[in-house]
Amino acid sequence: MERVWGSERRRTAIGRAVLSLPARQALADRQLLSGRTVLDYGCGRGDDVRALQRLECQVAGWDPFYCPEPQPRASDVVLLTYVLNVIEDPAERRRTLVRAWELASTLLVVSARLTWERSKVRGEEFGDGLLTTRQTFQHLYGAGELREYVQQATGVRVVSAAPGVVYAFKDDRARLDYLAHRVVPDTQWLASQDTATAVSALVDFCERRGRLPLIEEMPPEVAQMLAHLKPVELTRLVRDGADTGRMTEGARRSTLNALLYLAVQLFHGRGPFAGLPVALQQDVRSFFRSYKEACQRADRLLLKLRDDAYVRGAMHASAAGKLTPTALYVHRRALERIPTVLRLYEHCASIAAGRPAKWTVAKLKHRGRAVSWLDYPDFDTDPHPRLASSYLVDLHTLEASHLSYAGSSNRPLLHRKHEFLAADDADAARYRRLTEAEVRAGLYEHPHLIGTEVGWEAELARCGRQLRGHRLVRRPGGPE
Repeated sequence: MERVWGSERRRTAIGRAVLSLPARQALADRQLLSGRTVLDYGCGRGDDVRALQRLECQVAGWDPFYCPEPQPRASDVVLLTYVLNVIEDPAERRRTLVRAWELASTLLVVSARLTWERSKVRGEEFGDGLLTTRQTFQHLYGAGELREYVQQATGVRVVSAAPGVVYAFKDDRARLDYLAHRVVPDTQWLASQDTATAVSALVDFCERRGRLPLIEEMPPEVAQMLAHLKPVELTRLVRDGADTGRMTEGARRSTLNALLYLAVQLFHGRGPFAGLPVALQQDVRSFFRSYKEACQRADRLLLKLRDDAYVRGAMHASAAGKLTPTALYVHRRALERIPTVLRLYEHCASIAAGRPAKWTVAKLKHRGRAVSWLDYPDFDTDPHPRLASSYLVDLHTLEASHLSYAGSSNRPLLHRKHEFLAADDADAARYRRLTEAEVRAGLYEHPHLIGTEVGWEAELARCGRQLRGHRLVRRPGGPE
């Protein structure tokens, strides 16, 4: 019989109009696949259960107050969503986590409120948390604390999927597959209707990956349409149809992606060659003399991450991003264009404490090791987008912090937007023209004044200018 939790905890169950963040993250990470059973353990009012049912997931919920019957049954995926933080008894808290782990046959998704939310919780110290004014309990976790706590209780390596959300996999190969997808997203295949379009899709894959695919990597319809061709014929078709320069670039990119994955793997536990996802096994076979050589090169890459001079040199050589005296700022569209050691830098932080769902610009510090993900929700439409929030991970302590500017009347804003992008980005030229017009108008003569909304508006008024979209125009009645 499941133990019934303290009755006051029911007050922490909020109603949701949309999926909770952990459920959305698990969907985005393709962990709630068709055919998998899902248990929302401690489902509260059941809003996630109903939303997932509408998405045709095989989901059930259990909650000691709102849904005590039937008793929870083992499922492929168990969601333990904002449950641990409301249990005031540490022993019961751990039992609950262990029970959720026992019920999960494939994956346990654990989420909890984090320490940066302290300002939102009104209450007084009680045990190892807070007794709120509503007579409920909250134990707020540090990002590193939650990861370590779940790791100790389950006995497996866990992955930080997002701030306050960690994954514990029953099968370590599933963990490695998940890491591979985060570091090296699956190559998308072109649609195929017949043999000719299937050959075009094959050539496109080879140009982007730099090698022929395995049968296991092909979509079933492509494999069927090409099944009558011998390997030597497929090789000839690719040789005749593929662009040599693109193939070379694809091979270079696949080599660097494999090194990036193996380096991240060491940071989070590297397994044997047979444990690699099939596509990465083939990359290693195609572009390295051996798995040992690939691992040695990845280890050297990881060591370079500790070298300040090397990291600063990589930032200076980066084909994308804005370099300041303290950090490199890169738009998410340009992140794959920065040197591999810097991509590793960002990935290590994301795996240590989770990358937030909403972010626009990554900030990589070159003094010390810390990554911030900055959210500028109106980057594409606002000529000088305002900062909504910042999430920072310190790679020395593996702890995270969060700042929100939602209530600020003088938010930080961006200038010279083109500098955050790759030079060939579709919007870079338009943003550059605006910057050049602002420089000519004298708007950057006092850079210490223009970093926030109030100072920027004052400089616009001083120079007699205003913005219409991404165009700078004269302000009516302003100086010529």
